Amino acid sequence: METTVDTITAVRATALGLESVSRLHGRRGRETTALDAVSCEVPAGSFTAVVGPSGSGKSTFLQCAAGLDRPTSGTVRIGTTDLGSLSEAALTRLRRDRIGFVFQSHALNLVPSLSIEENVVLPLVLAGADPADERVLARGRDLLARVGLAGRGAQGPSTLSGGQQQRVAVARALVTEPEVIFADEPTASLDPESASLVLGLLRDAVRIDGRTVVMVTHDPVAAGWADTVLTMDGGRLR
Repeated sequence: METTVDTITAVRATALGLESVSRLHGRRGRETTALDAVSCEVPAGSFTAVVGPSGSGKSTFLQCAAGLDRPTSGTVRIGTTDLGSLSEAALTRLRRDRIGFVFQSHALNLVPSLSIEENVVLPLVLAGADPADERVLARGRDLLARVGLAGRGAQGPSTLSGGQQQRVAVARALVTEPEVIFADEPTASLDPESASLVLGLLRDAVRIDGRTVVMVTHDPVAAGWADTVLTMDGGRLR
């Protein structure tokens, strides 16, 4: 049988799946609906952008999809793992081992008391790796070179520009070879040149490494780097 793009797409595994996911906030009787029965599947090895205005539910979408918040109802899966079936400890391990994060806030991305290289390998150390292990150190150096910061590993994060700090955050998100990388407005505070560098790194994570990237953004230019764009409005996918 001739192999076509449609055939390849049909057999691609699902990296992230949401089924009728809702998230309510507030007290009973006074709830507001942040997510309203959202269902979607994100194929492995794809770059998906979720766009929408402030208050559309896109940040809540990311938090529930990444296991940072539990939905009020519905099912979220990373691969074949139902996040709702996991204890808090198991969910923490899943986020550490199988998910990478790039946040908008530099304060959330990097630990100021650690060197740049220590920040990159931090997920490996939290998983039990020896920070003095040459293989761990080499992994950190290789990733820093890949994001254009070779030779800067001994410095502190405060010595870097905002764009450079985001590039370190991308390197750290890649260090555990995660199944899915979630990026929350990763270019919101960056100038256009720095934003392009960060978006290029996220796209390379998909095209070169086969990772899956899910990015929340309000910026249509940033969304243009993705393979697929999902639009949220009023807590629903449109």
